[in-house]
Amino acid sequence: MNRIFGSSSSKKPKPSLQDAISSTDVRMQSVEVKVKKLDAELGRYKEQMSKLRNGPGKSAIEQRALRTLKQKKMYESQLAQLQQQTFNMESAALATENLRNTMATVDAMKVANKEMKKQYGKIDIDKIENMHYDMEDLLDQANEIQESLGRSYAVPDELDELDLQAELDALSLEEEDEGTSYLADLNKTPDYLDEEPVEVSEAPAKQEALKTTA
Repeated sequence: MNRIFGSSSSKKPKPSLQDAISSTDVRMQSVEVKVKKLDAELGRYKEQMSKLRNGPGKSAIEQRALRTLKQKKMYESQLAQLQQQTFNMESAALATENLRNTMATVDAMKVANKEMKKQYGKIDIDKIENMHYDMEDLLDQANEIQESLGRSYAVPDELDELDLQAELDALSLEEEDEGTSYLADLNKTPDYLDEEPVEVSEAPAKQEALKTTA
């Protein structure tokens, strides 16, 4: 029997909040169409009454206009209720979405907190401090090695400043002596000249005599 007519226990899924909002919007559109039709009908009645004099005909049109106006007021009241319902449902949907996002954020924070605790639990602060101390010792040893490699073997470890000053003065005296002898050599007459140096006043006459002999 269940295979033919279906099970009575089966239930349709309940409509969601968004489905209810969509359904209410459709009803609102239908009511708005009716209100527009009633407005057009009231406009015709108003035009007719403006052309008639007071009497039975005008009174009949007024009665129709009153019934139409009552219907319009009823639909307008229904439209206002539907609008309020839609507003309430949209507010609830927004609150639900915010709550869903909040719960997702809280869950993500819980997972991150658990992971951070797991990772930080593997870190030993004492080991890190010991590692820093070892690094400082290694750097000190490296500096000592560099100083040892840069040691000069040609210069004595201890030198007397007086001896250094005396050696510096001796070098200065040698430079002065070398400068004096150099100037003396410049003023000395060369040995390879065969004749005495000619005075400036006798040079033209001697040149003239050489030209005549030639």
